Amino acid sequence: QVHLVESGGGLVQAGGSLRLSCAASGRTLRPNFMGWFRQAPGKEREFVAAINYWGGMNTYYADSVKGRFTISRDAIASSVYLQMNSLKSEDTAVYYCAAALRFENLPESWDYWGQGTQVTVSS
Repeated sequence: QVHLVESGGGLVQAGGSLRLSCAASGRTLRPNFMGWFRQAPGKEREFVAAINYWGGMNTYYADSVKGRFTISRDAIASSVYLQMNSLKSEDTAVYYCAAALRFENLPESWDYWGQGTQVTVSS
C-alpha cells in the first residue's frame, strides 16, 4: 500500500508560480512512476506530468503544460514535486498526486492516489 499526501496548492494570479509537493509513504513503496493529474469542475481528470521514480531521467508532460511545468523527485525523501510557472486561468483545478507500476497517461491505469490539492489561478 502506498499513501500519498499533496501540499502546496493555493490561489495565485495569472503568470505566477506554485510548487506542489507529494510525500509518499507505505510499507510497499515501490512505484516505478509517480505523476500528477488534475480535475477542473465539470471536467474529467486529466494527465499533467509523470516521472520515472527510481531513475528520474524520464519525464512526461501533457502538451498543455510543456515548457511551463516541471516534475522532479527526491527518492531519498520519497517525494515528488511539480513546479508550475506562467500559470493560466485554465490551470485552475484540483491537482492529484498518483503512483503506478507502469506509465500510461490514463488515470484508470494508476494504482494509488492522494486526496488532492486545490490550485486556483485568477485572471
